[in-house]
Amino acid sequence: MKIPGHVVFLLLIGGICCQNNRNAKPSGKSSKKNQGNQNQGSEAAQSAPEDEPHSGPVESGREGNSGGRAAAQQSASQNNKASDDMKLHVLKNTQVTCNDGTAAGFYLKDFKGSKRWLIFLEGGWCCYNKDSCDTRYKNIPRLMTSSDWPQTRKGSGILSAQAEENPHWYNSNIVFIPYCSSDVVEYTFMGSLIIREVIKDLVPKGIKQAKVVMLAGTSAGGTGVLLNIERVSSQLEQLGVEAQVRGLVDSGWFLESKQQRVPDCPDSVSCSPVDAIKRGLKLWNGVVPDKCRQQYKKGEEWQCFFSHKLYSSLTSPLFVVQWLFDEEQLRVENIYLGGQTLSEQQWTYMQNLGKDIKNSLKDVTAVFAPSCLSHTLITKSNWMTFQVKGTSLPRALQCWDKSFQEANRNSKTPLKGCPFHLIDTCHWPQCNPTCPALVDQATQQELTLLQMLVGMGLDLQKLGLDLRRDSSSITSMISNGG
Repeated sequence: MKIPGHVVFLLLIGGICCQNNRNAKPSGKSSKKNQGNQNQGSEAAQSAPEDEPHSGPVESGREGNSGGRAAAQQSASQNNKASDDMKLHVLKNTQVTCNDGTAAGFYLKDFKGSKRWLIFLEGGWCCYNKDSCDTRYKNIPRLMTSSDWPQTRKGSGILSAQAEENPHWYNSNIVFIPYCSSDVVEYTFMGSLIIREVIKDLVPKGIKQAKVVMLAGTSAGGTGVLLNIERVSSQLEQLGVEAQVRGLVDSGWFLESKQQRVPDCPDSVSCSPVDAIKRGLKLWNGVVPDKCRQQYKKGEEWQCFFSHKLYSSLTSPLFVVQWLFDEEQLRVENIYLGGQTLSEQQWTYMQNLGKDIKNSLKDVTAVFAPSCLSHTLITKSNWMTFQVKGTSLPRALQCWDKSFQEANRNSKTPLKGCPFHLIDTCHWPQCNPTCPALVDQATQQELTLLQMLVGMGLDLQKLGLDLRRDSSSITSMISNGG
């Protein structure tokens, strides 16, 4: 499996092939500077917010609020532009480190007086043996060391400090935990230990006064949310924090690969996620959440790394964000859009993937699942533009908030006119008109789905598809709401 640098599979273990040797370093150079980060937060605004989110603007002309409240949000945002960055804090416990022994830490943008905390887990897949860890350290050193971490970071999407970009969470305390443990932020390796120590270090920062703590993550980081949320909830309770702990899982709802692979996993391309996790669990001495582990016999614990199998065993409230045609799920099957030819079998797999993910989400209480080809959503600066059945993700999250405020915690019935169980009903990739555009990598021109399929060598006529006819039918389908 090809592992791009932006992919996140939080709690990824590995690191130096067993972080037990804290002073050892894998071979390879770490000279590359830390690249730009999409998943980031911001530094404190000074006016005290309410415990629950303001109702601020979501989509103009549709979910607007009173001019006074909008003006107040704008004023708070402008007054704090000088302190919108998150600041780096090194863990006090120096025994908990990144893979190469450098100090682990976190970034914090505090909002004075806020009792809402958003803790974000970065991701980046994992390494599962010495060779894969050496390669990881050579090619993506930022996922194994803190040596090039900047002193500040800016946030985008739900991590933004700007009310215009992040209307319901801009006025919260935002924590960004960089991923440098290479272990899917699994359970017993340094990944989960880093999270534990971050929580401890947030006590003097005010987290004990929290009313809401949301653990969020993208890609592998989203999987890390599922693996760690019960543990975080328990730790906060032991610290005397009377907060509701919630989870926000973005693009971490991976399904098992259906493709046969080489059993001995000679490299990441030929090693399936299942095989990588099986090997990683032995390397990491990994432990999965108890309730899930009890559902499987010894040797089958790896199944708890797949969200659709782990979800039902968790008690904390969870909101799942998942593209129905996730690009990283496709790459697991060696499907690279725009980068190679596409076989009929791969096209069939793509169509079935949307159905399989959709079916796996049907019993999830809070979900936002557009029928699009993409990966990750909540940290995109334009995250407010994507909609399912006319509702944006920020609006759906606000509705989810309201359901707790009105004591509907376990209800699957959304408040009237305020839905948060949103799954596209159309079946094609890109059939949702708000999907991110497909772009030709060579020309940087936007393409329709069928244009991209033709460019990848798919014989549309052989498959019974007509470029003009099916484009028209898709347009008709999405104009009816997706």
